[in-house]
Formats: sequence, structure tokens, C-alpha cells
Amino acid sequence: MSEIGVSDFEGYGDSTRSVSAVAREHAAGQPMQLGPIFAAPYQLSVDEGSESDTYARASNPGWRGLESALAALEGADHALVMGSGMSAITATLRSVLVAGDTVVVPSDGYYQVRLYANERLAPLGITVREVSTLQMGDASFADLLDASPGRVVVVAETPSNPVLDVVDLRVLADVCHRSGALLIVDNTTATPLGQRPLELGADVVVASGTKALSGHSDLLMGYVATCDAAVSQRIERERLLSGTVLGPFETWLAHRSLGTAGLRFGRQCDNALALAEMLAGHKAVRSVRYPGLRGDPSYTTASGQMKRFGGLVSVELGSAQAFHSFVEASNLVTAATSFGGIHTTADRRARWGDPVSAGFVRIACGIEDTADLLADIERALDA
Repeated sequence: MSEIGVSDFEGYGDSTRSVSAVAREHAAGQPMQLGPIFAAPYQLSVDEGSESDTYARASNPGWRGLESALAALEGADHALVMGSGMSAITATLRSVLVAGDTVVVPSDGYYQVRLYANERLAPLGITVREVSTLQMGDASFADLLDASPGRVVVVAETPSNPVLDVVDLRVLADVCHRSGALLIVDNTTATPLGQRPLELGADVVVASGTKALSGHSDLLMGYVATCDAAVSQRIERERLLSGTVLGPFETWLAHRSLGTAGLRFGRQCDNALALAEMLAGHKAVRSVRYPGLRGDPSYTTASGQMKRFGGLVSVELGSAQAFHSFVEASNLVTAATSFGGIHTTADRRARWGDPVSAGFVRIACGIEDTADLLADIERALDA
């Protein structure tokens, strides 16, 4: 098999892209896939500085295989794996911000990003501004950027987690670049199989690979992808010095799992759309949000930049008790946080401090048969 490059993925479907991303050159009699590489130090050469690997915190063959696959899927020139999605975003922010700069974070995005910005960056002299996803698409957003001190770094999460609002990334990237701001996009909910922010103008992509890409709810992993070599080098240096690294077994698990991401994510998206359509007419549901649902406020924008709309559906039930009763009555839905695994889960987001109602629920669709999942959820809601 010849070596796979980013350009080789054009025109391929999701599963072909996923399988090809983890393919490797192999000789007759050699394994089709590499196993985990357990090593901390590597043997040094007498020619000092000629080694590709010296110590696993700096680089290792397992990382390179996974990073090559992620870069290909994201359409990036460079990808760096990290120990978690949070370590990916925090290492990136530490690498591109200094005292006197400004960071804009989504007020309706993942709540721990806001906590990190306010608890860790603000005390360092970095101005933190919280702006909703919809406000980032507003005409006045350019004025906010121009009035902010220092270098401005914008973090967008689209679709936002958990409300699933969508911002037009082409427009946002244009606004950011005209103002001299760096645009970082959290691509966790969409995955590179749903959208490719770098092609839409983003400077950096960050994501939690814990979710749909690894897809089995058994590891923590994050990554950063970019076409900017200088930014990538700074983040790689931060990873080395801070030690926010991915272990060898998790590296192998993620790489192995990536080959089936197209199949898994496709089923999750199909389940999510079918579920959103069913829930939109159910008497126990007050509202439904899904970017792929016709009539959703995000549908038009999402349709213009997303290939698939993701596996998350957000619904509003009447109360926290209604949520607990629903989960207890279901045979297939488990109460759990995180998303992207093979099992369908539900998470009451007010529990974690998101600014939503007590009965707001994020349902993360798994890969169950669609008819079985819909029948189970409808029965649980009826009960």
C-alpha cells in the first residue's frame, strides 16, 4: 500500500476516509496494524541528535501514526495529540496568549473552557470576554474585536454544547482575520466527518477525541490541528514542557478505533435526526434542538457548512424529575455525561452549571438500531 496523504482523501466517503487514515505501509509477513508501543526512553545514537525518538514525552511512533490520521481527516498540515480535550484547548491557549491579550470564549459552549479562562488566564493579565455563539455571528462582533486589548484569540464551538447553536464559520473567520484575531474552533460535536473548520477559514482546530472519533467511552484523548507551522511548533513545545501527553495504550486504542469512526458516526447521525423528528411531535417534550432538523434555528447555517449534523439532540422536558423518570423507564438510554460512544446516553446539563432549564437534556445517540432506539425512547416518554 502506498503512503496516504491529505490530498488522497478528496472525494472519499466517511468510512473510506476513516479506514484510509489509519492504513499503513506493510511488507509481506508483517502485521496489518501496529500494536501499542510501550517505551519511555529510546536507544540513543552515537551520532547525537540524529534520532527521531529519544524520550516518549517528546515524540514517539504511536503519536505520529495517530497524528497523521487526524491531520488527514481534518485537512491539516499538522496535528498534535494530547492527554484530553481540555489539555488540547488549554495548551493551545497558553501557547498563543500573553499578558495584555484578549481571549473570547463562548458563553454557551463547554463550561470548563469558561472556567479555565476566568480562573487561570484572567489572573495572568489576559482579558476574558464571554460571547454567545449567535453573538459571534452578529455584525457587532467586529466592533468587540477591534475594541479589545492586545492580540485577540477567538474560541468558537459550533455546534455549541449543549444548546447546538451554529455560527457561520466562513463569516466568522473573515471577521476575525480582518481584525487580526486568531480563530480557534472546537470541532468536538461535529468531528471532521461532520465539518472541516480549517477549510472554512479557521486557524486552529481543537477537539476531544474522547468522543465520537475514538467512540467506545474507554479513553481520554484530545488533539490540535492546524496548517500554521509556527503555531503548531509553539503548541508542541507547550506539550513537551507541560507534559500534557497521551499514553501509549490510549494512543493505540484511539488509532485502532479511528478506522470505524465513519460507520459509527454515520449511525449516530442517522439516529439523531430520526430521534429529533420523533421528539418534535411528542407531548412530553417542550422543545427540540438539532441542527439537521428542518425548522431548527441553526438549520440553514448548518446546511451550508456541515456534511453531517452530529449525534447530539437537545430536548427540554418539564423538570429534573421528568428526566429521571424518563431514564428509569428506558431500557436503552443510560444517564451519563460525555457523548460519542456506542451506547445512547442522556445528560441533564443544569446539573453541571450550564445556563439551561432544570429539564434541559442532551441526548447522545449511540449506534443502536434506529427503530429500536426510537421505540424505546417513545415508550419511556409515554410512561
